[in-house]
Order: sequence, then structure tokens, then C-alpha cells
Amino acid sequence: MAGSRITAVVHMKPVVVPQSLQDGEKFIKWDEDSGVGTPVTLRVDKHGFYLHWVDQNKVIAGMTRLSDTDSKDQGHEMDMLDIATIRDARTGKYAKIPKDPKLRQIVTMGSQDTLEEKTVTICHGADFVNLTFANFCCTKREIAQLWTDEILKLAYNLPQLNSSAIMFLLKAHTKLTLAIDKAGKIPIKNIVKMFAQNKDDRKKVEKALDISGMPSGKNDSLNLQKFQFEDFFNLYKSMTQRTEVEKIFEEICGSSKRKSMSAAQFVEFLNHTQRDPRLNEILYPYANPTRAKDLISQYEPNKYNSQKGQLSLDGFLRYLMSEDNPIMSPSMFDLSDDMDQPMSHYFINSSHNTYLTGHQLTGKSSVEMYRQCLLAGCRCVELDFWNGRTEEPVIVHGYTFVPDISAKDVIEAIADTAFKTSDFPVILSFENHCNPRQQAKIAQYCREIFGEMLLDSPLDSHKLEPGNTLPPPNLLKRKIIIKNKKKHHHHHHSKSHSQSSLVPQGNGDVPHAPALQSRQNSKESAHEDVENEDEEESSSGEEVDEDGPDDIKPDKPVPDKVPTAKETEAGAEISALVNYVQPVHFSSFETSEKKNRYYEMSSFDEKQATQLLKERPIEFVNYNKHQLSRVYPAGTRFDSSNFMPQVFWNAGCQLVALNYQTLDLAMQLNLGIFEYNYRCGYLLKPEFMRRKDRRLDPFAESTVDGIIAGTVSVQVISGQFLTDKRAGTYVEVDMYGLPADTVRRKFRTKIVPNNGINPTYNEEPFIFKKVVLPDLASIRLSAYEESGRLIGHRVLPVPGLCPGYRHVSLKTEAGQPLPLATLFLLVVVKDYVPDGLSDLAEALANPIKYQSELEKRAQQLAVFTDDMDTTTSSTECNNKPAASKRLQSCPDLGTSNHHPPTLSPGGQTHSSLDTNHKVEGDNTMPIGGELVSTSPGATTKCPGNTTVAGTGTGGEEMSAESLDRFLDSKLVKEKRVELEKKLETLRRKHDKERGRIQTDSSDKSRSKFYMSHKLVKRLSNKNMDPPLTVAPEASAVCSDMAESGEGTRHSGLPRSQSERLLVVCKEHVAQERELQEKYHEQVFSMVEKLMRGSQSAQLKTLRALLERETADVMRRLQAARRDEVKALIKVHRDKDELVRVKREVASTMVDRGVHERMRLTQVYERRKEELERQHEEVRVAYEEARCKAKAALAKDYDSRYAKVQEELQVSSSSEDNDK
Repeated sequence: MAGSRITAVVHMKPVVVPQSLQDGEKFIKWDEDSGVGTPVTLRVDKHGFYLHWVDQNKVIAGMTRLSDTDSKDQGHEMDMLDIATIRDARTGKYAKIPKDPKLRQIVTMGSQDTLEEKTVTICHGADFVNLTFANFCCTKREIAQLWTDEILKLAYNLPQLNSSAIMFLLKAHTKLTLAIDKAGKIPIKNIVKMFAQNKDDRKKVEKALDISGMPSGKNDSLNLQKFQFEDFFNLYKSMTQRTEVEKIFEEICGSSKRKSMSAAQFVEFLNHTQRDPRLNEILYPYANPTRAKDLISQYEPNKYNSQKGQLSLDGFLRYLMSEDNPIMSPSMFDLSDDMDQPMSHYFINSSHNTYLTGHQLTGKSSVEMYRQCLLAGCRCVELDFWNGRTEEPVIVHGYTFVPDISAKDVIEAIADTAFKTSDFPVILSFENHCNPRQQAKIAQYCREIFGEMLLDSPLDSHKLEPGNTLPPPNLLKRKIIIKNKKKHHHHHHSKSHSQSSLVPQGNGDVPHAPALQSRQNSKESAHEDVENEDEEESSSGEEVDEDGPDDIKPDKPVPDKVPTAKETEAGAEISALVNYVQPVHFSSFETSEKKNRYYEMSSFDEKQATQLLKERPIEFVNYNKHQLSRVYPAGTRFDSSNFMPQVFWNAGCQLVALNYQTLDLAMQLNLGIFEYNYRCGYLLKPEFMRRKDRRLDPFAESTVDGIIAGTVSVQVISGQFLTDKRAGTYVEVDMYGLPADTVRRKFRTKIVPNNGINPTYNEEPFIFKKVVLPDLASIRLSAYEESGRLIGHRVLPVPGLCPGYRHVSLKTEAGQPLPLATLFLLVVVKDYVPDGLSDLAEALANPIKYQSELEKRAQQLAVFTDDMDTTTSSTECNNKPAASKRLQSCPDLGTSNHHPPTLSPGGQTHSSLDTNHKVEGDNTMPIGGELVSTSPGATTKCPGNTTVAGTGTGGEEMSAESLDRFLDSKLVKEKRVELEKKLETLRRKHDKERGRIQTDSSDKSRSKFYMSHKLVKRLSNKNMDPPLTVAPEASAVCSDMAESGEGTRHSGLPRSQSERLLVVCKEHVAQERELQEKYHEQVFSMVEKLMRGSQSAQLKTLRALLERETADVMRRLQAARRDEVKALIKVHRDKDELVRVKREVASTMVDRGVHERMRLTQVYERRKEELERQHEEVRVAYEEARCKAKAALAKDYDSRYAKVQEELQVSSSSEDNDK
């Protein structure tokens, strides 16, 4: 859960114990049970590890003797308390004071300040429920305040709680040095008891004492001066041996006999083993000899080695255990997230039914739980208000056997502890079942007790308007936000149904019905929100979309359960306190987007949220980018168990509410995650879960666009002081994140029997091969006894993991450190590289080294090739694969060079989709399950041969048949031939008519007849141009005919020979025109038929090509998938991992298939669009040519006919003159 890191601001401070706390102060420690007040001197050791006190009545010779809190045989002269177990320190109004008047009188001393102001109450415990209180009274208020403040700082100091392994050794040493006897010495039995309980293990510790030169007898003791930390560290080495570290040290040093590591070797170790490869080299420079020497001088105990810049095994072990070698980046514990983002951009630590300490139906309620949750960093707590018996509202789990607690006490507890450990805003989730009078009291208490902390009106910079984002946490520091149903003043619905007798009306009847129904399931469920939705819609005037069902359909309870669950209408006083967190009924994502009100939020139980997540995961993530959502446990969890919060963090849900009283796995994960970012209770969501322009599918199994997947390897090498019992131990390594990244109960070491002190596992690395979203992933390490009892665990977010050899200090279920329990690991983190591309990635990461290795290998192979002749490159070219003839992509049709298809003799077009086609550079083809670029540069050239594309070639462009092609087609030519024959027949008929006229003519007209015969021949079909073009001599022929006086038989009686010939010529022209026009229509109809058939065939061919190409791509993808699965079966032996990888391969192949299908479809659409454009151009050209040819034909024959008519008139007038 890494967000934007602001690492420049450092809020973590090292432990500084004030001198006054080290010197000690006189207090009276009192115990309510015994009724005894004991004067003690209270101190804190200089390291801030322990709070310890000495009974002043039993101080002997200035020395004290330890009596552990769990020991009864040493008289309790001294007690000590591990400050890491302290949960709160109080003084003043909320400190505990004796109830017994006599005891109260005993502990009262000093100034006139009130007893509460002079009392320090220390609350400590191993969990949130089982707490113990230690009470100390002093003489002045200022002393009590100082001790309260400083102890609380020490208790919540994050560097202290997450110390290095060597610091926890120092803590153990400090405890032993405080446990001195009356002679001022350390009893050996205390040392033995710290490490072992079993007889055999005690002997092991005693042997280590002997090896270290210390007394080992049961009744022996050790002088403090002879038990410095160096002596204790030697004892630690004797008990743990650490042979695994010695082996690593020898591997680094090589065959050196000096048994020391040089500065250069240490630099190499720091840069190649311990360095995070994900770090920027400029911001985080590589280690250099100067840095190495500084570390050597700091951790090398031998001054001679330190001066020479050499590191011994002892110094190497100290470095590995030091704060300079942490498992988590220190910035992760600091306030490193950007806290100026809208509140919807954060995961917020949240509690469910905060008041409960146990079972949902039969447990107890406690005001203290509110304190503990808030102190632990919880920023959202729940308050269930019901009418009290004395007109005072109470908090209770309605309709159960859970006792009630005072609402006012809870509000006071919240006001006291809300900002003790975190300054960031707290959300109070009200479930209000009170009548208006008691609601008004709640509002009054909130205003009076919270005071300036209460956010009772929106900020000027973030008004409650649609589209306005929620304010950032930085603007709301130390503010308390109320979440309650909002009263809408324009609501006019009848309220009679809400005033049922079953709803408490302040008559003292607190609901404790014996019906053990799922009251928990009613928490902010659909029924309590439906009424609110009605109010909302009627007041806003907007309507919810009624066309479809809601996105979630919660089960409707039986009617008799409805009154038990439904909240009462919000009163005006409490409604006025509600601003940025207004609960509404969730209708749909579309409705929420339409309203655009980011200050509205919805709550879901885990079942409803799971259903919503399964059905509409992407929309759920998008919704959570700008609005808050709260998820709480299902009503069937009567035992107060928890669901896994990671499921809903994956969807971006901010308020994932858990039962804090149950420290199960889910709660352990929650506490572990929210320990980071200064334990402030807010974690910034990853960027891709905040930005509106990014898309995240929580169920993604393949790499998410823009997110670099990671690989994590964890090798569990050994453990140290895991348990003081003689028991077998083992370690589990789990990962939590997206479903694709979550791995549970898979990686587990072998059991090392009967060894809790120094078990060595030396397991093979546990590899999380592909972590799809590292920013959401966390590693959980857990150590167990062979019986299955959890020893300790640790939650480590992947973004903050530090690679290399690291020690991990374990913690309890409640997140408190286990003093000595550590695991020694080898962690490797890197970017994910698919199988088969690791060499390429290595070459890209270090090209110089890669090239050097290539040259070295070439030199090694030279011994085999010295006597051999080099082969020519042309030999290789003979074996090149044949290029594919299928189209894989097409360039822009508008700019490509067209090669028009030829027209076959039968009039059919030849497809131009075969031959070679160059593949575009941005396309890819799957080969062997991987995407291989098919850019134009990926080609191989051979002498004398053409270029061969790397993955195959496609066909040429398909272009429309031109109009000339259709006009030259066979069918058109046949029509032309037929026209010529008919024109020839018409000519012969005309010749016969002319011959009959000639036989009747006189001799003097023979010369004219000869001319006429010549002209008629010129008008014959033989000498005419094709029918679609106008003969250039047409007008001249008609003129010659008219001048020669030729003519044919006329229906009337001709007056002369020339007139008869001209009439025959006129009829011939008319008949020829009719024939030409008839065949003009037939020819162009034939052309149109051919054109449309060709265009339809081309479109069908293009579609068939798409289908063939798609089928071919799918076959190749299937083949690639089968090959990849076969390869995976050989690599992965683990069944679960194989199933996951197969699923990932299948998903990847589906994505590739969809991509290829879309790409080919886009190519087809572009080609189709271009082809249709060309077809339209041909059709337009056809219409133009048809009209143009017809017009030219009409114009030509009209001209010829006019000339014939003119010549007829001239001829008639000439003959009249002759007569």
C-alpha cells in the first residue's frame, strides 16, 4: 500500500529518556484489591525499555533485589514493566483513584492539588481486552504530568517498537542488569530462565555460559562489571552458534585465510546482495569504500581490523543484526504518505461494534475499548445509541444480552484519547435509535465535551456541493467528524410507521429482547438506509433510476425483525453536526455518479460488498476513488470473528471495520498494515486506485497497464530464541494482495524438532514469481510450534521490503514485539521478468557485462574453430522460412501504392490479397507464447534475395476495378460485335434500296451515284467508330450525300432522283440511331451488372479474408498456449502454482486473442471503408460516362439528321430551278 512518499519530513525521533525519569521519583503505589499503599521509587532505564520501581521499605544497603511480576518467591522488592506493553498513561480526571476512603487518605500527600491530578495510571496488557492498571500517586501535579507524557511517548515510539535484533539483545541485557540480588550481582538462574525452561535447554544455556567464561551453577551469581553488553553478546553467540552466518561470510571472503572481509568485498556485498534494485541510483547512490569503512569502524570490535578496513565474522554478524540492516525501509514507519489528498484516497483504520469486548450476543460492553482502539491508531469507531432508563442515552448492542454503557462516558473517553497517538481526524459512526429528546442530548454532549475538536460545519475550502472533493486529512487534524443520518427539512412523508410501539421512546425500556436474531446484520443495512434514501430523494428532487434493480439486493428480513434494526429519524440537533460523512442507501454506481456528491457514503456488510465486488469490480474501485464506503462483518459472526480486510482493500474500500476484540489473522494483518505511515491510521492508496484516468480490475491476473509487476523470493535460513520451550518449530511465509497475488498455506519450512533456541531451516527459497500489484501486496512471516500454536508473526509490505540477508523481529498477535524472537532470511526483490526473457533483461540492465561475457565465450569457442573455414552468409539464406501469404496488418489505404487486379477473360476479377505485404511496425505476432515485434526493422537480408519480414508477410492492397476494365470486358466486347453485325445488315439493306433507285436514274447522274455510293459506304458500320464514340466524319458524310443528291425510296412520290436518295439516307440515319441507342442501354446495363457484381465480390472476399486471418491467428494462439503450458509443466512442480500460472497464461492468451481480433477488425474496417469509397468513385464515373456517351450519341445523330433535312430542301429547290 505504497502511495506518494514524502520522505524528506522525518517525524520519528530516537528514544530520549529525561534524566528525571532515570534518577527516579517517589510515588505511592496502591492496589485496590489489597487496599495497601506502598511507597516506591519509580524509574525508567536510560534506554527506555523498562519502567521499574523499588519498595522503599525494603531497600538494603542501597541495593535492590528483583522480584519478577510472575515470581512469588522473591518478595516483590522490585517490579518492572516492559514499556512496550504499556497501552496508556493517564493523569487528572481519567486517572484511577482509590474507592476506599482509608486508602485514599494513605496515598494523598504533597501539594493541595487534587488526588486525580497527582495520580499516574499505567494501563498495560497483551491485548485490547485483558488489561491491568498500575496506579502511582506523587506529591505534585507537574510531576504526574511529566511522567504521564514521557511514558506515553516511550510506549508508542515506533523506532523502539521496531528495533533491530541487536537492540532487542540490549533490551534483554538491560532486564538482567536490573534483576540484581542483595549483593548487587546477577543470579545465573535469571539468565538461564530468560532463555530456557526445559531441563535439556537449560543445560545448553549453562554450557554456553561455561564457553563464555561465566559461572554456570544454579546458585551462582555474576558481578555486574563482568556482564557488560559485550559479554552478553558473546553468550548469545555461544548459544546460537550462527554457523549459517559464518558460511555466508566465507562465501564472500572466498579462499582468504585471514578470515576477514576487505572493504572492497564489503562494498560488493552491499551493492549486489543488500541493495534494493528498485531504488533510483541518483537519489540512493551505491555504497562506496568510504561508506564501507564507516560501517566497519562502527561494527568491527577489533580495533586493529577496523584500522585496516577489514571486517571480521563478529563484526559482520553485528552489522547484520544492526539498525543499518533493517528488513523494512525506515521511511515506511515515518509519516511518509502525502496527507493532502482527499479523504477518499486513504485506507482508514476502522472498528466495528467498538464497545464490545467479546461475543456479539452475550459479551460485555466497555468504555475502555474506545480508548484502546483509538490509542492503537483506529480512526473510525462505532457508537450504537439507544434510549436509556433515566433519560440518558446509552450505548448497547440492541436486542442482545450485552449490558449497556453510558453514552456520555464514551464521548468523554473519545475526547480524551482521540488524538493521543495520532493527530489525524476521527470518524464517529453513529447508529442512532434514540428518540428526539435523547438525540438532542447526544448532540449537546458532542458540542460540550468535544468543543473545538468537533467539526460541526464544512470548511470554506471544501463546501458541500456536487463535484467538490472531500477535504484532506491534513486540513482536518485533531477534528472529530460525525457520521449520522442527515435530516432533510423538506421531507413530508408520514412518520407513523416509524413511531411503532416497538421503537423505544425514552420510557426506560432499553431493548434486551431474548430473540437472538441477527441484530448485527442490521447495522446500517438496506432498511435503515431506505428511509434515508426516501428523505434524500424527496428533498433533492432527484429520482433513482427505476429501470433496473439495485446493484445489491440484500436479503429482506422477516417483518417482525424490521423494528429491531431500523434507526429512528435524525433529529435536527444531531443532524446539524453531520457534514462530510453522510450515510445514504446505495442504489447504483450510475446514480452515485449522477449525483456527484462526494460527501455521501454507503455501508455494506461483507456479504453485500462481496457480491458487489464480484459483479462489478471495476465500478466498485472507481466509486471508491471519490466516495467513502464502509464494510463491516456479517451478522452471522456471533463469535466476533473477522473477514479478511485485504479483499475490500483491493476494491479501494476505505473504512474496513473489524472486531478489535478478536486478534485473529484478519486483525493481525490489519494491525500490521496500519503500523506504517507513523501509525496515524491513514494509508494513502496506490496511485492507480486514486486517479480517474486509470483502470484497475481487482481480479486481474496479468500485468496491469502501467504497473511493473514484481518478483519476491524469501529464504528462511534460521531462527533465534523463538520459544523458551523445548518444542519443534516451523515457519510459514504467506502473501496477501490481489487474488492473483495471494498465496496462503503453501510455503512452509520443515519442522526442526526440539529446538526453540537456534533452529536452522535452510529451506529452498519461497518464490512469489509474479506479484501483479506490489503496492497492494504484503508478506506475512509466522513462526509456529509444532503443535500449531503461533509463536509470533510479522507483516511486511512488499514496497518497503529491503532485500539481502536480514533479521526479522517477531511480534505478538496484538503487534507487541517479542523481545528475543528473530528469523534470519535472505530476501530478493526485483521486477518481474517472464520466463525466457531473463537473459535479455540482464543484458539490458548491464550491457557492458553482457557484451564482455559474449566476447569471453567467443574466445573460449575459438579453440574449436581455428582450423575451420568461415562459411558464407548466403548458405544461411537458403534455409530461410517461406513467408506467410496471409495479411497481418495493412497500411493506410489512402497512401499505399495500388496494383489494380487484372480482368480475366471470363469477366471475373482476381483478388489482389495474395503476394507479399509489409507488416506495420506497431503490430505483434505471438510466437511461442510471447509477443515478438514485427517492426519493419525486424528483417533479415541475404545477398541476392529480397527482404524477409521477421514474422511473415501479408498481401497487397485491394483496390476497386476501374471503369475501363469493365468496358473492355468480354461480355461488353461481345455486345459490340453484335452491334457491328446489325449495323452491317442495316448497311446492306440500304445498299439494296440505293441499287433499285440507281437502276431508274439517267446516265447523267451516274457520276453523282458514284459519289453517293462512296458516301454511303463511308456511313457503313465498317468505317464507323465504336458505338460509344462519335465518328469524326459523320457530318461530312451527310453533307456529301446531300450534295450528290443520293436518296432512297420515300413513302410519298418523289419529285426527283436526288430527293429520293436523300430520303433513303434520312431513313438510314434514323434506323442506325435507334439501333445505336438500343445497344447503348444494353452495353451500359451490362457494365453496371459487372461493376456491381465485382464490387460485391470484393467486399465478400475482404470479409472472408478477415475470417480466415482471425481463424489463423486463433489457431496460432492456441498452439502457442499449448506449447507454453507444456513448458510450464516442466518448470513448475507445485500444483497450485501451476494452476495459477495456467490461469494466467489462459487470461493472457484471451487478451491477446481479443487484441488481435480487434486489430484485424480495425484493419478490415479501414480497408472496407477505403474500398467502398473507391467503389463509389467508380459508380459515379460510370454514371457520368453513361450520360456523356448518350448525350454525345444524341447530339451526333441530331446533327446528321438536320444536315440531311437541309440538303433535302436544297436539292428540291435546285431541281425546281432546273425545270
